[in-house]
Amino acid sequence: MSRPFHLAPIRRGLAAACAALLFVALASGTATGADPTPTPSTATSPAAPSATGDTGLGGLDPRITAIMRKPDYRNAQWGLLQTDPDDGRVVHSLFPEQFFIPGSTAKLLSVSGPWHTLGADHRFVTPLYAVGERDGATLTGDLDLVAQGDLTMGGRTRPDGTVAYTDLDHTYANDFPGATLTPENPLAGIDQLARQVRDAGITRVDGDVIVDSRLFLPDPELVPTPTPLIINDNLIDLMTTPGDRPGAAARLNWRPKVAPYEVTSAVKTVAAGKPTAITVTATDGGTRIRLTGTIAAGSEPLLRTSPIGDPAGFGRVALIEALERAGVHVTADPSGANPVRRLPSDYDGRPRVAAYTSPPYAQYAKLILKVSHNLGANLGICLLAVTAKSDQCPAGFPVLADFLDQAGVDREQAQLMDGRGGNPADRATPQVLVQMLAYWQRTPDARLFREALPILGVDGLLAENCRGCPARGKVFAKTGAAVGGDALNDRLAVGAITIAGYLDKGGGRFDTFYAGVNGASTPGADPTEVLTIANDLAMIAAYLQESSAP
Repeated sequence: MSRPFHLAPIRRGLAAACAALLFVALASGTATGADPTPTPSTATSPAAPSATGDTGLGGLDPRITAIMRKPDYRNAQWGLLQTDPDDGRVVHSLFPEQFFIPGSTAKLLSVSGPWHTLGADHRFVTPLYAVGERDGATLTGDLDLVAQGDLTMGGRTRPDGTVAYTDLDHTYANDFPGATLTPENPLAGIDQLARQVRDAGITRVDGDVIVDSRLFLPDPELVPTPTPLIINDNLIDLMTTPGDRPGAAARLNWRPKVAPYEVTSAVKTVAAGKPTAITVTATDGGTRIRLTGTIAAGSEPLLRTSPIGDPAGFGRVALIEALERAGVHVTADPSGANPVRRLPSDYDGRPRVAAYTSPPYAQYAKLILKVSHNLGANLGICLLAVTAKSDQCPAGFPVLADFLDQAGVDREQAQLMDGRGGNPADRATPQVLVQMLAYWQRTPDARLFREALPILGVDGLLAENCRGCPARGKVFAKTGAAVGGDALNDRLAVGAITIAGYLDKGGGRFDTFYAGVNGASTPGADPTEVLTIANDLAMIAAYLQESSAP
């Protein structure tokens, strides 16, 4: 799986900062959980089915067994499960009930919960209330924006209502080269709200603008941490382009431009072929951002991001500025704090003067699954808590558990402490993930869910894999990974590389499958060596699709 595995260089004594299919950032020597056990004999030679469903490697495509028997995996543990969801028949099975580190394949569970609970067609409606007295075009009082957990607030919405994404998302820009931006305006939802206020006849607000973020409390155990108001994934995008010649200052463009954020750059252009190395530093609560370093002449623009430290405060200023652009003057100081103490206990009887309506949740799920959007996956846990009338994100896990029970998914075969699959304690068996996939095949949303997954050789985090093989376009699967550093041996410790989804076997049959390896390692410390393991997993999925059932 090529592009997702471009890692930042690893320094001796420090862990890799890895995250596209979910590279768990771990300090050297920090355990990822129980050490994977060595592969037993049943995994290295054909065997008859056992009471637990293990069939060893018997009947597998020889190309798959050749991968699994590589010397590189002599200390690793393989897991595999392929079933026909129509009748539950097991096609291939290898340690189906053993815990594996899931990486981002855990998102199959955490996204399924909100999808079912909220509904594929659920839309987030973010209202703006007038709290005060209206006298003609003047509001004496406040405009209160009540955040509803909308993942993009219009910042990725295309004119046709679908949500835009790139194969390598901007949320991974600091970890991997090649991350790109969608063309949509990240302030689109905020601008729409401002125009609606003007259309409602308000041109002056003698008062303040307040962001009401009481929907749920941010939980620092969820990383990245969801907030009720999210604009541009709570990131400032910083795009550096080389100057016209070596020695020239690099050009910088950034977004969204909202006060009091200020961005400066001292990046210089160096000769073609010289190193590109850009450092981003932020001070004053993240509002003063500076870029330093070099970028090679003739190279592609390089994207970096800086976090928004106070999403509610950022949203308040963004809305005040948008109102001014729309012709609505606000007397409050835009640089002031978000005055939450002025919020009413409720909005009963308060006039709603504007509202932004999101695309359907299925579009957000597609974004989360295609690019492995970690913030969106964690947000789903908080949204489940809200459905239980709680503002505590951990209250979402019992809601997820209830759904899994109803769906016939054995949740005791999963361990989750977040939605993204990034907590060191997270575990899942091949069987639980295949059960989750099989559930969707029995629902009216079967095709919608399947096509929300990355498609081999076509899009998302599988876009660059197997582009010329027969299985291209016939594997729909979520990928996952967990990689850290091994300073003792000057190499990378590959806790897990996993893939799970559907195999288009023709005639309307879609087999559910899981393939994963825990406890592998790279020959050296070159991060690109992880590509070999990632590509092995992609090819196993392709060979499963191409092979006839035994």
